[in-house]
Amino acid sequence: MRSLSIASTGMLAQQTNVDVISNNIANMNTTAFKRQRAEFQDLLYQQVSRPGASTSSQDTRVPSGIQIGSGVRTGGIYRITEQGSLTSTGNTYDLAIDGPGYFQVTLPSGDTAYTRAGSFQLSDQGELVTTDGYLIEPAITVPEGALDVTISKTGEVQVKMAGETEMQTVGQLELATFINQAGLEAMGSNLFLETEASGQPTVSTPGEPAFGTLSQGFIEASNVNPVSEITSLITAQRAYEMNSRVLKTADELLQTTTQS
Repeated sequence: MRSLSIASTGMLAQQTNVDVISNNIANMNTTAFKRQRAEFQDLLYQQVSRPGASTSSQDTRVPSGIQIGSGVRTGGIYRITEQGSLTSTGNTYDLAIDGPGYFQVTLPSGDTAYTRAGSFQLSDQGELVTTDGYLIEPAITVPEGALDVTISKTGEVQVKMAGETEMQTVGQLELATFINQAGLEAMGSNLFLETEASGQPTVSTPGEPAFGTLSQGFIEASNVNPVSEITSLITAQRAYEMNSRVLKTADELLQTTTQS
């Protein structure tokens, strides 16, 4: 009985759906988190009677045929990269990207990762780093004794030193964009890696065409909508229950067959 295996694929698919929704809800307060959505595809069909097959010597043909599906599978889980709201923190080294782009981060392995979480801090050497201590690319070092640090919308980092009237430029932040952001590989800790699907990064200064600008003293909030996620969760739960009901009905039909 096909309905047993078909219902099981439906339950597995909805389980994956609930996993994705659960992860979205769990990261409601994660800086710059981008929600995900599961997409499903129907499985192969058994061609009992193929559409268009000949039924007589008079060139009559089957108009629709008989095609029996075998269930559903998860086709992909893609990331929705729409902008999250900007939240004021008042922290000098908090930076939010308003528009497209990712900060570049140097990993301990020497590889480059990418992030939109701009909750930066200073290391013991005055270097601008992530909360895990990873250096930002290009490297920015704030001199010891700096009285004030200003980061412009275009990423220019300036400091005011004691006894000086003019601001001193100490670095320039850059952003990277990808032709397919959904193709980036998530590695946790708000970091992403380049893949063949994402394409190679295009790097430029903030404010350039197709690049966002920076807002100092702000962070980007998660783009998870709690109401939408709860609605999706209820829908997935109902779909799981319906597939479970199909499984139970198929089992009852088999019992009736074996008892007759």
